[in-house]
Amino acid sequence: MTTVAEVHSGKEALSAEQCLAIHRVMVRARAMEERMIQMSKSGEGYFWIGGPGEEAFNTCLGLHIKKGCGPDYDFLHLHYRNAATLLAMQLPMLDAVRQAALRVTDPHSMGRNFVGHYALRQYNIVPVSSPVETQYAIAPGTAIVQKRHGGDGVTVVVGGDAGSSEGDFATCMIWSTRPGQELPVLMIVMNNQWGISTPMRSQHSERHIVDRGEAFGIPAETVDGNDPIASWHALRRAFQWCRRKRHPFMLEASVSRLHGHSSSSGAVRVRDEPDCIALFEGKLQSAGLLAQDAIDDAWEGAREEAAAAVEQALREPEPAAGDVYRHTYAPSGVDAVYPDDYTGLPE
Repeated sequence: MTTVAEVHSGKEALSAEQCLAIHRVMVRARAMEERMIQMSKSGEGYFWIGGPGEEAFNTCLGLHIKKGCGPDYDFLHLHYRNAATLLAMQLPMLDAVRQAALRVTDPHSMGRNFVGHYALRQYNIVPVSSPVETQYAIAPGTAIVQKRHGGDGVTVVVGGDAGSSEGDFATCMIWSTRPGQELPVLMIVMNNQWGISTPMRSQHSERHIVDRGEAFGIPAETVDGNDPIASWHALRRAFQWCRRKRHPFMLEASVSRLHGHSSSSGAVRVRDEPDCIALFEGKLQSAGLLAQDAIDDAWEGAREEAAAAVEQALREPEPAAGDVYRHTYAPSGVDAVYPDDYTGLPE
């Protein structure tokens, strides 16, 4: 088909090349999540929680990250629905699948934590914790280091709408806005309208969750998180503010929850919420950028990649009993057995 230089959403646009790159990550993330759901139902894995419906925003987030280790780079305090963010940062799909399969080769936790509980020192990915929103209380710590160090590194903290009711959320606002000690924290709320089974509107009286930042003088923006073009530019503006001003910013993305909360609630496909990938594919087709056969090829390739990752992970060893002490207390002195060709574990 004839390609165009840009794809538009309202008054904003992205290049055709950038749109295709975003679409590829979105499809790979969805294919991986769907395969993980199958793992949780078949016994290949034991639990699933993830972000189908959040791929548009999370992909754009990952592509904006200044990745590396130390205060010169962005710190990431994520939650368990950020799979697309890591794929956009070019982390291997196989490593996420290893965690779902609880394999010792899982570089995030050596197969000792839930799927989606990421932790990678080499990319400043602070360990994800199951207690919701504790990351908001921790985030100012890395931002203090960045502020003292200098440079333009940003601390990014991501959570859900329900968790924003926790005191940790207020803690982040307070510590990020102390006069003369403001911090480069990008506070992101992924609003999928649900807290497990509790509807958001039964708990929140404010129009937007980011309105809470007004009392603290935190600038904010809301965005349609199902629109990757709008999300890209909202993130661009937010990062630009934090990098240049060294002050906090709040961003709320409206997203869908397409497979419920987790495998504990069945992970059944929800049909009455918008699907960000289908919406984006319609826009790309209308722009003459992608034909249906190209879309089909992208999905087929992503599903083959996910299937191959599961096949590989299931061939790898599970954690040994002695591994439970490894990386808990230092030095542990416990040696685990890894595949000869695997070198990705943390030292």
